[in-house]
Amino acid sequence: MQATNALIIAPQWIGDAVMTEPLLRRLHARGERLTVGALPWVAPVYRAMPQVAEVIEFPFAHGGLQLKARRALARQLEGRFDVAYVLPNSLKSALLPWLARVPMRVGYLGEARLGLLTQRLKNPPKQQRPPMVAFYSALSGESDVAADRPRLQIEAARCDAVLDRLGLSRGAYYVFVPGAEYGPAKRWPAARFAELAQRLELPVLLLGSGKEAALGDEIIQRAHTGQRQNSRNLAGRTDLLDAFCLIAAAKAMVSNDTGLMHVAAALDVPQVALFGSSSPLHTPPLSDQAQVIWLKNDPGYQPPLDCAPCFQRECPLGHLRCLNDITAGRVLQVL
Repeated sequence: MQATNALIIAPQWIGDAVMTEPLLRRLHARGERLTVGALPWVAPVYRAMPQVAEVIEFPFAHGGLQLKARRALARQLEGRFDVAYVLPNSLKSALLPWLARVPMRVGYLGEARLGLLTQRLKNPPKQQRPPMVAFYSALSGESDVAADRPRLQIEAARCDAVLDRLGLSRGAYYVFVPGAEYGPAKRWPAARFAELAQRLELPVLLLGSGKEAALGDEIIQRAHTGQRQNSRNLAGRTDLLDAFCLIAAAKAMVSNDTGLMHVAAALDVPQVALFGSSSPLHTPPLSDQAQVIWLKNDPGYQPPLDCAPCFQRECPLGHLRCLNDITAGRVLQVL
């Protein structure tokens, strides 16, 4: 029996991409051959999923329909696929499978794309939306999707080479991820990260994008006082799969609610995840090795955080109590 050829249109955020892995695992288990189409900064996530046969990096940029580029790629893909799963909710993400004449096109309703999809799931309101893993896995049409947990796999030889190049040993350092692409309301203060680095007995590596290099430098400068000179800022200085390797080999990781938080969970690395303006009820790190600190659900924290989760990029009240009041000592105790 010939395998069903499936095209997966990936989301544009690293964390969301990680949370699609259980869906892809289900599709692969029932015999579908998976090709993932993803933007370049997300594509490496799918190279850490062994069930994915092929990854196509989309030549698209943020914003606009970019119809000319989509039509050109659609002509190359026409006739290759039996089904497409459109994971983002946008109109433009559903255009490519439609232009490529993929017979079956599965996705959630939204952004006036009714005619672009052949199988449409009702999109629940944001306040009623299930956790993201279940939201994506429901596109398989199967039940019991809430029990799934994402898993990633990295080639051991690649990771050994990364550690050798940087002079590191497995389990002999911590990883910090101090940034958050969404905005300041998801970032634990740099001074807190620096204090925690000073109090740890092992070296610290800071990871993130090039946009977060200055934040990493600030933490390094604050942490390197007295005799402590063992923190290194690698934000923007590794590619994504190398960052995965560094996370996989760490003793533990401390991060904000960001994409690499989900990577650590999928690699089953011990971690402390710090939540402020967002909610671990919707996008938790799905691992028994993960510990979440969220003052919103701490009955001992007074006065209560009635403002959280606000899901804003910046604190609308100006105090950012939800993160400022998480002490380095508390994180150290959990670690």
